Amino acid sequence: MDAWVIAIIAMTVYLVFAFALGLLAGRGRSFFSVSEYAVADRGLGLFVMWFLMGGTIFSAFAFLGGPGWAYSKGAAAFYILAYAALGLLPWYVIGPKVARLGAQHNYFTMGDLLADRYRSRALVVIVGIVSVLAFIQYLTLQIKGMAYVFNVLTEGHIPIWLGALLAYGIVVVYVITSGVRGAAWSDVLQAILMLVVAWGLSVYLVSHLHGGIGAMFESVARERPQDFLVIGHPGSAMSAAAYSSAILVSMVGFMMWPHLFTKSYTTSERRIKLTVVAYPLFALFLVPVLFIGFAAIGVVPPDALDSPDQVLPYLITHELGGSGLIYGLIGAGALAAAMSSADAITHGASVSAGRDVVAPLKPNLTDRTQLLIMRVAVVLVGAAAYYLAIFGAQGLIQLLLGAYGAIVQFAPSVYGALFWRRGTRAGAICGLLVGVGVNFYFQLIADGKPFDLHAGLLGLVANIVVFVALSLLVPPSDEDAAHGDRFVKS
Repeated sequence: MDAWVIAIIAMTVYLVFAFALGLLAGRGRSFFSVSEYAVADRGLGLFVMWFLMGGTIFSAFAFLGGPGWAYSKGAAAFYILAYAALGLLPWYVIGPKVARLGAQHNYFTMGDLLADRYRSRALVVIVGIVSVLAFIQYLTLQIKGMAYVFNVLTEGHIPIWLGALLAYGIVVVYVITSGVRGAAWSDVLQAILMLVVAWGLSVYLVSHLHGGIGAMFESVARERPQDFLVIGHPGSAMSAAAYSSAILVSMVGFMMWPHLFTKSYTTSERRIKLTVVAYPLFALFLVPVLFIGFAAIGVVPPDALDSPDQVLPYLITHELGGSGLIYGLIGAGALAAAMSSADAITHGASVSAGRDVVAPLKPNLTDRTQLLIMRVAVVLVGAAAYYLAIFGAQGLIQLLLGAYGAIVQFAPSVYGALFWRRGTRAGAICGLLVGVGVNFYFQLIADGKPFDLHAGLLGLVANIVVFVALSLLVPPSDEDAAHGDRFVKS
């Protein structure tokens, strides 16, 4: 039997297992409860939370984009390690308070919290629209990753469009049926699988291709420009400003992703703090991922790849012999990485669309109607991301950084809501609009960026200035001031 056929069979077994686990997670739960679909009735335990948060972020961008960046950009890839180490720290501060407020006031989304604090439906709708657009960009990254895996590991027999459709179609079904609980329990399986595969593959490739880590970096130094492994020098892929600002935007923006922010509502204050403390252990996953990319330097010809993101599948098919079973197991690990984020992103996008975009425009919707809107949004958001994944040209890391530029703009209004009683709805709305506008201008229109800073950071600075200035220049009414004071103290 051909290796690619065995690979398909092995990956199919994994997909069936993941599909079954996602469906079973929702068994016995109310199919018509917004609370169950959105936040698992606030009952997820520490074990599931750790895997859910880790599996959600370490996705196709890490498993495929990480090796691609290490292979093509060298030291710039270390941004991923810094971002992973720092990204969850703000949750230790804001997570318990968000959890407490959510339980008190029955919040399900970031928009619910902002609507209550600033008393503004317009702000919530803006947040919902920006969220859904960023979710589509982020989800496109995951679908691209699934497509790469199927296409390369089956030697082109499964085309890009079909591989993406097979893997993501499964995600859509179990998210629609089981909500966040289905995503959470699927992430336990997927996170374990991708951790085992990443470490096993890294140890083998570094040893097989170079004989050890030291010899690998000596080979990199011979093959690539002198400054390939440093930041901010003439031969570096990123300037010091670009590198540092990318880390800062990712750190501040990490918990501003609505699908991560709303995990505060799914568990207790104590479990949030324990998850943050234990989270760095999960970040060890990224070390072997980058080693895989460095190991490919001098081994994989640059003209052999359509994109650096394909370096891992190339190594698998060219350096691991012809074992279809090995191809399938590694392919399952790569699919797990993409699917563990795709399910949480899809779920988050559907909840944001239903709760933050439609519900404020049409109040008094019943639970069943809200759930129907959320489940329809799963299909619509998925279809948009699928289209961009098949016909778009951006690489995986570029997609991630681009999406962060918009999401980080939520930070001033969120932190202002939680800790600054003088923050006003006018400041929050205008700051958000200015920040998003500046970000997209430098991302999509401008020829360059001042000081080579990340577009999202430029937008964030403008956002903060507008938010603070308007809040101070136009004081809130006595009623709003009293409400803000109560909210911050709660």
